[in-house]
Amino acid sequence: MIFERPMLKRLSRTMAIAAAIFAAQPAYAQDMSFDAYVQLLMAKARAQGVSDGTITRMTAGLEPNRRVIELDQAQPGSPTRSGFPPVSDYIARHVDSARINGGRRAYADARATLGAVERDYGVPGEILVAIWGHETAYGAVRGGFDLSQALATLAWEGRRRELFEGEFLALMKVADRGYSRSELQGSWAGAFGNPQFLPSVYLRLASDGDGDGAANIFTNRADTLASIANYFRDAGWRTGQPWGVSASVPRGFDTNAVSTELVAAVCPRVHERHSQFKTVAEWRALGVQPLRPLGETTMASLFQPDGPGTPAWLLTSNYRVILEYNCSNYYAMSVGLLADEISR
Repeated sequence: MIFERPMLKRLSRTMAIAAAIFAAQPAYAQDMSFDAYVQLLMAKARAQGVSDGTITRMTAGLEPNRRVIELDQAQPGSPTRSGFPPVSDYIARHVDSARINGGRRAYADARATLGAVERDYGVPGEILVAIWGHETAYGAVRGGFDLSQALATLAWEGRRRELFEGEFLALMKVADRGYSRSELQGSWAGAFGNPQFLPSVYLRLASDGDGDGAANIFTNRADTLASIANYFRDAGWRTGQPWGVSASVPRGFDTNAVSTELVAAVCPRVHERHSQFKTVAEWRALGVQPLRPLGETTMASLFQPDGPGTPAWLLTSNYRVILEYNCSNYYAMSVGLLADEISR
């Protein structure tokens, strides 16, 4: 089926073509041409209330981006149990002096804003700055892909069509709030702005941090930090509780005796490395000692990622909130440790 590119102007004609496209939609997007698939996306966007002007400017001249497809297809598939790279190596690269010093400067520059955000959302400022630092080097590296092109390409590619088609339609709604196509640039996978939100996350959680009526996560520091804080609050951050603390583990401790038998519904390979949750008092009774203050009734899991005799931590439920942002122990550990360094 072939469709002309000019915008359909009458609603009845739009709905008729949309119905025809929906009926003819194949199992995989690449079973139709890219231009035809873009017409499908345009019709769906109209059906969801996006203005014709926004649709026109956000889809003009679209063509598939082969580099985006290459990057997507290069992503790892189902992992094996052959082992994990050392967490210590990752931390050394990502919690280095440049990122620590940059975070301390950003924290000092935004101190007043961070105080207000922390009061409103209950998330420590150093955690917010650490996320900002990891995602975009405190705003220096936000990505240069045309998000319309990247998301349309990924949806058309078909490997994760449902996800990326939804994000493309969400992007159209973001653009309908007045953002230009040149502003809507980001990563090849569709994340954008200082906190690298996907469009659907932006629509749900982006926040106005300075009261000007907009949630500008591109250049506005207050909006950026409030938006990250809103994400963490929504994910269940517990105010007044650390993400985790370093711990001492007695020589010969049997980690198998405290291994979890639960299988996480999301990112099981990440969560299977954590022990059972026990109270801090229970860990102390087993000889595992927190090296920083942590309430005796606080529930925590033991994490010693690089094996016996290497650094260990007791992780609280707030660590799992960091995992909601990026489901990787390497990422979450480096965010927590960077936040600790920023607050020193």
